[in-house]
Amino acid sequence: MVSITFHAIPTRFAAAAWRGEVDANGGTPEHFVSDGEGVPCRHCLRNVPAGKPALVLALRPFETLQAYAECGPVFLCGTPCERAVSTGELPAILESPSYITRGYSMDERIVYGTGGVTPTNQIVARAEALLKDPGIAFVDVRSAANNCFQCRIERA
Repeated sequence: MVSITFHAIPTRFAAAAWRGEVDANGGTPEHFVSDGEGVPCRHCLRNVPAGKPALVLALRPFETLQAYAECGPVFLCGTPCERAVSTGELPAILESPSYITRGYSMDERIVYGTGGVTPTNQIVARAEALLKDPGIAFVDVRSAANNCFQCRIERA
């Protein structure tokens, strides 16, 4: 069995958004007030509570710009929050019935044949199975409905 850990986005991405720097699409983060439902912060891996400020921005959680470096919308707390501690426990923000899980190589490219819609209660087992393959460096978890990045899974 492979031990895994779930990881929030690096603080440098969130800090840039909180400073109002341009996002992955060259726009500035949009400010809004959370209604408390479906506003999962990708930094603290908790839902932004109702009435609290939030941001939506384009995120490309990859180090290299290349064809497989997917970009999409994500939410963040509107004010600085603590980055979630990386653990092997399923993050609280994963509340939907299923998510896309997909393996990537060390050079951040999709490993074909690894992607699929995974029931939430099977994400840990799916990630452990994928990460047994030495050619897979990490697994990204994305919304099955909207393809938004949720978190990354790596070997512990």
